[in-house]
Amino acid sequence: MISPAFSSLHGILLKCASVTVFTIMAGLIKATAAAGEGVPPGQQVFFRSIFAVPVIFLWLAMRRELRGGIHTVRPMGHFYRGIVGTASMGFGFWALSLLTLPEATAIGYAAPLLVVVFAGMFLGEDVRAFRLGTVALGLIGVLIVLSPQLRLGGAADPLRMLGAVAALMAAVCTALAMIFVRKLVQVERTSAIVFWFSITSTVLGLLTLPFGWVVPSPVTALMLVLIGLLGGVGQILMTSAYRYADASVVAPFDYVSMLLAIGIGWWFFAEVPTPTVLVGAAIVIFAGILIIWREHKLGLERARQRKAVTPQG
Repeated sequence: MISPAFSSLHGILLKCASVTVFTIMAGLIKATAAAGEGVPPGQQVFFRSIFAVPVIFLWLAMRRELRGGIHTVRPMGHFYRGIVGTASMGFGFWALSLLTLPEATAIGYAAPLLVVVFAGMFLGEDVRAFRLGTVALGLIGVLIVLSPQLRLGGAADPLRMLGAVAALMAAVCTALAMIFVRKLVQVERTSAIVFWFSITSTVLGLLTLPFGWVVPSPVTALMLVLIGLLGGVGQILMTSAYRYADASVVAPFDYVSMLLAIGIGWWFFAEVPTPTVLVGAAIVIFAGILIIWREHKLGLERARQRKAVTPQG
């Protein structure tokens, strides 16, 4: 029998591995956008999705879930989730071409904060003062990160301003996708959610072909293939992490991505994060960890209440 401590450590390591893979993937996305061909976001979404499918198929085959693992009873739920998830990728990839890697990463941290708001709006969840306060704190951090790009005097770079808006739209779409996933997990397997999202985003990415794709060089084409493979591997690692440990244990390790983004941005793109970005990111991370801690405490309290009302003997 695996001890809880070992299981939690296993989950944390898998989560850190998934975060590392996704951050490397983001670096490759930025590199393909900055390459001589300038690969557009729709084409990046297509490659990110289609080359993730073989990895997911292999994963399902190894788990002997190839037949039942992709069965669905909510095809339209997957479709709607696919639309907002693909929009999130498109906006996020566009933002990476216009902002530094640390900036885009920091703004992306708004997504779990927005989930709290959307859960109250669309799922009827009880959102009390503490959670609203932490969301407000986190959004202040996001505004601090955005502030250099949203100045009103004409001093801001219009392209960087557009990148900031794109990154914020990506966070909004990511939060909406999480709401759809919360509904889907009640009736669907995780493997089906992962698989059908990859299929939907592949088709939607292909539909952007008339809006301008480029013929990539061999090096850029290799990077695009790697983006898809890494996306599939990262998704599997992340899913596996939550099988070994509670969300409250592994979720805070999402923020390791900021350290990785700073390192990759500095080493490969000569990007040095400004104090404004670091301060804003620190506030957003602090707010996110507060929400995770609060959800963990509430979960323990609900478990105690269920145990108290369960008949003994």
